[in-house]
Amino acid sequence: MKASKESAVTGYYLHTAYLLSRYPAVSHTFFLQEVEGLKRSGAVIETASINPPDREWSALTAVEREAAEKTFYIKAQRPPEILGKLISILFLRPGVFLRGLKAALRMEPGHIPHTCYALFYLAEAILLGDWMRRRELTHLHVHFSGPVASVGLIASVAWKFPYSMTVHGPDEFFDQTGMALAQKIQGARFVICISDYCRSQLMRLLPPEAWKKLHVVRLGIAPALAEDPYRELAAAPINILCTGRLVSAKGQAILLMAMAELVRRNLPIHLRLIGDGPDRKALERLVDEKGLRHHVTFMGAQNHDTVLAALRDADLFVLPSFAEGVPVALMEAMAIGVPCISTFVAGIPELIRHERDGLLVPAGSVEELTAAMDRLIHNPDERNKFRGSARARVLEHYNLAKNLELLAATFRQSMPNVHAERLATNDGNGTRPLHD
Repeated sequence: MKASKESAVTGYYLHTAYLLSRYPAVSHTFFLQEVEGLKRSGAVIETASINPPDREWSALTAVEREAAEKTFYIKAQRPPEILGKLISILFLRPGVFLRGLKAALRMEPGHIPHTCYALFYLAEAILLGDWMRRRELTHLHVHFSGPVASVGLIASVAWKFPYSMTVHGPDEFFDQTGMALAQKIQGARFVICISDYCRSQLMRLLPPEAWKKLHVVRLGIAPALAEDPYRELAAAPINILCTGRLVSAKGQAILLMAMAELVRRNLPIHLRLIGDGPDRKALERLVDEKGLRHHVTFMGAQNHDTVLAALRDADLFVLPSFAEGVPVALMEAMAIGVPCISTFVAGIPELIRHERDGLLVPAGSVEELTAAMDRLIHNPDERNKFRGSARARVLEHYNLAKNLELLAATFRQSMPNVHAERLATNDGNGTRPLHD
């Protein structure tokens, strides 16, 4: 009986709506793992997404389809239906609309384009709050601090429920004013930071007495990934893998230039690029210019199972990013036992300790990246040393099960009065209504 009571309290603390920009998404499988993991621990979580999944229904995995069936998609409703709901809420709950409008106009006053966007966010926030009210969800958690967090902040102010968010970076750190990052941090009950670097960037926006609302909870991988035995480096060709969206921030052009130099040295290498994005055509042109057509394969966006299969067939994993949070792709490669090379950027040095778990190079340096790749290709003892150390580090500090426990504990500790508030405002049937 005692255990059931504890479970009920735990579930209430996490009786939460998770808001994501796009869910499920092939490049953000950790969202799905986080939500499903918290549910298995007894949390009550329902998901909302502003946009539909990034693939056709038939391309989703069974787990993704199940998640999508249970997700509220804000933009999936027909425009007349959306308009009808907004008009109804305007007349029945004018206070909600007025508070939301004020919050939207405060996002970045004087910047007309951003104000126009904020009005669209207002409509999404009103619909989100109405769904939460009907589902009796009393807390909102948002992943990422860009436009999706704008919707979350406006919804929180309009409907008077608390919200929190997980900040990943790095884009919002480059345009803190345009992203209204300080407002979002100040308005949140608590903030999850995926790295110490991330927390340091947010500390700049808050007075020291408010730093206690910033909590570092790292992302993680399933420990089962590390159970397969290590592969030895292939004799030829040497398979190099890079996964991520094909955008300038990922630095794939630097990798192609390094590949060209290694091919010039007659090394038998082949690179697979998994991911898609706006830079694909430019990268394909670079491949042709460098004479790499037989040494590079563009695999496009792939589901998580295909990515893991490619990792198990890789001899080196290279991610030469210019800007990052802490890439889960690197964690997975380290767990599987693929030697990794990346850059001294943002939270990456917290994951890969240079010369201990892998190699890091200055972002943007073709020469340093070429030297690091050449070094690992020719030094099997060093590769094996990195494999063991990297695997141990991931299992200790980026273990999904452990970090989900920490995340759940952070939710409970950061909302200590929610259960008491619910009892004080109980409407007779066990719900705590959102305010008009």
